[in-house]
Order: sequence, then structure tokens, then C-alpha cells
Amino acid sequence: MSKPEVYVSTDVEADGPIPGPHSMLSFGSAAFLADGSQVGTFSANLATLEGAQGDPETLAWWAKQPEAWAACRADPEPPEGAMRRYLGWLRGLPGKPVFVGYPATYDFLFVYWYLVRFTGERPFSHAGLDVKSYAFALLGGSFRGTSKRSMPRRWFSKSPHTHVALDDAIEQGQLFCAMLSENAARLAAE
Repeated sequence: MSKPEVYVSTDVEADGPIPGPHSMLSFGSAAFLADGSQVGTFSANLATLEGAQGDPETLAWWAKQPEAWAACRADPEPPEGAMRRYLGWLRGLPGKPVFVGYPATYDFLFVYWYLVRFTGERPFSHAGLDVKSYAFALLGGSFRGTSKRSMPRRWFSKSPHTHVALDDAIEQGQLFCAMLSENAARLAAE
């Protein structure tokens, strides 16, 4: 029997738009089963990459987020050790991991790059599930018109959006699971 999918909602905090020239400062993942139950979390603050520099525009945004900045800079660890621990955590999940991000194009880019660079592994393969794209498919309308403001309030939990990676990973995982549950109920009723 094949393993169930485990939805690994992941949020990244970084000091620029792309990995390599810029660094992933922090990331958090919350793993969920299709029934919405949370089966684990992982988070790490990372030391910056050697030779990388913060993007001025991104650093200006961080200057307006002092609490989140302090949280992502507390006790940073070398990226190699953090990514090896993360890979072990992913392997220990009770199923096949599926990357979930909002936006997946940003978060997946950093996590995938760091995993390949520091572990040589691709535990998510080459794909990531984007919460906004899933909402667009469920709601119709236009992709650019799909935003959290246009989503039904019933999809949202009471979890705060703090710009602390693990908090935001949990929040977006709960959002995704609410959407997944509603879609499953709709399909079952058809």
C-alpha cells in the first residue's frame, strides 16, 4: 500500500529575492495529513551564506518588522546542519511529503536550493503546491484577483500571521487544509 501524502506547509524568511546572492534567514514547516491533523513541525534560523548580501529593498522591509527580524536572527545555525536535520525530519514523516507554500514559487525556490546545495537530496522532487493557485481553482475568477482578501473567511483559522516562519507555516497549512476539506466535501456531494 502506498504512503499517504503529508502536506508540508512551509514559510521562508530571507534577506533577498533569490538564494545564492541572498540568504534564507529562517524557515518553518508544519506537516498536515489530508484530514487537517498536524503531525509535526520543524523550524530553523540560519547563518547567512558566505559572500551573500542582503537586498536593500528587502532589508528596508525588515527594518519595519523588528520583532520578526529578532525572531529570525536568534541563534542562527550553519545551513548545512539545519538542512540535514530537516531532511531527517522529512524522512520521518508518516507519508510522502508534498511541499505547500504561499507563494510556493518563492518558498520552494529557497528550500529546494538549500536542500540540493547542502544535502544533495530532493525530498519534494521538483514540485510544490501553491495555496493561491489552489484557491484560484476553487473560486474561479482571475488568478491575480485571488488573494487572501477574496477568500472566504471560513477557510481561515485564528492563527496569527506574524512573519515568524513557523507561525506563518502553521497558519497557511490550516488555510490549505480548510480548502482541501471543503473541496473533498464538494466532490463527495457531486
